[in-house]
Amino acid sequence: MTAENSSPLPLRERKKLRTRQTLIDTALDLFGTHGFDGVTLDGLCDAAEVSKRTFFRYFDSKEDVAMAPTQDLWAAFLDVLETCPADGRQLLALFEDALAEAVGRMPADGWAGRVLASRHLAARTPSTDAHGLAFCDRTTRSALAVVERRFALPRSGGQLHARLALDLLVVLFHRALDAWVAQPAGHTPEDLVRRLRATAAELPAALAATAEPSA
Repeated sequence: MTAENSSPLPLRERKKLRTRQTLIDTALDLFGTHGFDGVTLDGLCDAAEVSKRTFFRYFDSKEDVAMAPTQDLWAAFLDVLETCPADGRQLLALFEDALAEAVGRMPADGWAGRVLASRHLAARTPSTDAHGLAFCDRTTRSALAVVERRFALPRSGGQLHARLALDLLVVLFHRALDAWVAQPAGHTPEDLVRRLRATAAELPAALAATAEPSA
């Protein structure tokens, strides 16, 4: 259930969501205490009181469950793209608005804390980098497919421009996320959106910056 959607889900779906959330919370707690490599999949499943078969219904790997909080955000971003209006906005602005809306759809019960735990883990676990890059590429390709299907792109350069706008969005998000994680307090979804907006506002100046000789 998301922050925007308060309609009750069927019991079976609620149970599935609880099981998935238990796996995420248990994994992040264990990884934070013992390190990513210090936790086996068997140990994680035992702590969460689920079978490995159940684990693989929800996640493909330990990396997958460790990165779930931000992966859930990008899944919501794809959902927003499917329904947001084609109203003539610049693509990058549309993508920024869609991602901000996706943040608003994240669960209110601890999502921000899970993102913090996941990012702190990623910072000290190099093996998550390849997983994150692969996920980012898949998500960008999925988003581009939605854009090509829903919006009228120019024949000349339209696909390239859309891909560049998506790539810029990913860069802006990661810079905003880094700043958000590093701040001493105020780790709320709303503040993450503010960071995203502020970072995006710096883009024109960054693109206009010149390489002047040092004094």
